[in-house]
Amino acid sequence: MQRGKTIAITSVAVVLVAGAAGGGAWWFLHTRGTPQETAQRFARAWQGGDLTAMRAELGVTDPAFAKAYEDMRRNLAVEGTAVRLDSVRETGDGTGEAAYTTTLTLKNIGEWSYSGVLDLAVVDRTWRVKWSPKAVHPDMAAGDAFALKTGWPERAKITAAGGERIDGGDVGGSVQQLVGYLDKATDKDVKALGSSYKKGDAIGRSGLQQTFQQRLAGTPTTEIQLVGADKKTVKSIGKIEGKDGEAVESSLDLRVQKAAADAVRDLKQTASLVAVRPSSGEILAVVNNQGGFNRALDGNYPPGSTFKAITGVGLLAEGMTPAERTTCPKDVKVGGLPIRNSHHAGYGSVSLSDAFAYSCNTTFAPLAKERLGADKLLSTAELFGFNSQLNIGVPATKGSFPRAQSDAELAAESFGQGRITASPLLMASVAATLADGTWRPPTLVPSVKQKAEPQKLPEGVTSPIHQMMSAVVTKGTAKDAGLPAGTRGKTGTAEFGSQDALKTHAWFIGFRGDLAFAVIVEEGTGGGTVAAPVAAHFLRALG
Repeated sequence: MQRGKTIAITSVAVVLVAGAAGGGAWWFLHTRGTPQETAQRFARAWQGGDLTAMRAELGVTDPAFAKAYEDMRRNLAVEGTAVRLDSVRETGDGTGEAAYTTTLTLKNIGEWSYSGVLDLAVVDRTWRVKWSPKAVHPDMAAGDAFALKTGWPERAKITAAGGERIDGGDVGGSVQQLVGYLDKATDKDVKALGSSYKKGDAIGRSGLQQTFQQRLAGTPTTEIQLVGADKKTVKSIGKIEGKDGEAVESSLDLRVQKAAADAVRDLKQTASLVAVRPSSGEILAVVNNQGGFNRALDGNYPPGSTFKAITGVGLLAEGMTPAERTTCPKDVKVGGLPIRNSHHAGYGSVSLSDAFAYSCNTTFAPLAKERLGADKLLSTAELFGFNSQLNIGVPATKGSFPRAQSDAELAAESFGQGRITASPLLMASVAATLADGTWRPPTLVPSVKQKAEPQKLPEGVTSPIHQMMSAVVTKGTAKDAGLPAGTRGKTGTAEFGSQDALKTHAWFIGFRGDLAFAVIVEEGTGGGTVAAPVAAHFLRALG
């Protein structure tokens, strides 16, 4: 029985050998694939950065293979690779070559193209790439690496709207907060910016210098080199001509900037002022009377009663008019929240315009509950840029308006308290929207493309809100501030801190002609008595 099994296996083997001697010999003896197919697969894998697929096409694996391509990618900061096969041909018995052109996109530099040849050979009856460093670049030898030598053009300037240069350090401190400064690149910077930069190169740090680093710096004239293991240059193998940087023009108006800076300079309290052109959204001035943290752009403050202008727009959109009668008692409760006016003032029966001029919390909180509700107040606030990311050219915090979760919270939000936060920039943008009837994304660099679209206020609200803001200045909380004729505005006194140690910030927002602004004085006692006079100083300086 055992012998029978042995004979059966031998018989099968004889059949297989006989098959090989006939038609099956083609499979065992014929060379698999073509040089064209092998070269195409290798080129495709190189273009895709797939080292595993490239290695699969090699006849013999060279220990330097992976390192050569990885060093190329890292040392030249390669962002993209395109490989084109120009021709493939057999050169002899089982040998061939593939001519190729490689185009590398180098970060912050541009494109560099060169041509080379892949050697091909039949290995184990299969066409393979016969790899050597020359497959990476025709001039590359074992132990060589790529390097860049760069020469930067003169850095472009940053200007105000009138063309004045503002990046020289000889303008006001608040301007320098916006412009930023030049610093030496660190290893971390080089990693982020690309190999065209070397440690110690001048780069922008903070502000417009950092945001527009690439635009201002331009691109360097770059020499691509091969260096040996000793880091000495072996050969220059390519050159990419550089390009001058482009100037960045800001929207700052230095006349307006100076007037704003003068208005807050001598205040003992910390203060900020932002001015915006309503017709365009361009930021004309940004000032802080304290250095360091840029409160004008990044401060998060409750807007206080300046927010009544937004609530007022919501009420006007619901059909109320400035002359409509309402009440302004000393105290009310909404949703269980006790509400009072400043100094416990009460005015009895008043028009909506007078309630706005006198800044009656006890009027606006009940009206917000009765006429608007949480959703309408939220949608009105968002018409003015709340909850929208600002893209002005430098970092700027967005205003936050969370939907009220109760009647008590809705009441607080109606006069700018609760969980609402806003920067002076956003409130200047609110004032610009009230002036023009359209919210336009504010910008410090007009050439920056905005993602947010302009938003129109509801039809018919602009003229009546102007009337109500005029009353604030002529008969209301800002009547003694010395504001020039034609100014329309709204005061705000925003509470913050713990209930037993409440403090207040003083606000005033407004506009005059095609100039809108917001002023905040931290720990100021009242918008009408502290912030509005700052605005008056600012406007009078402009004539």
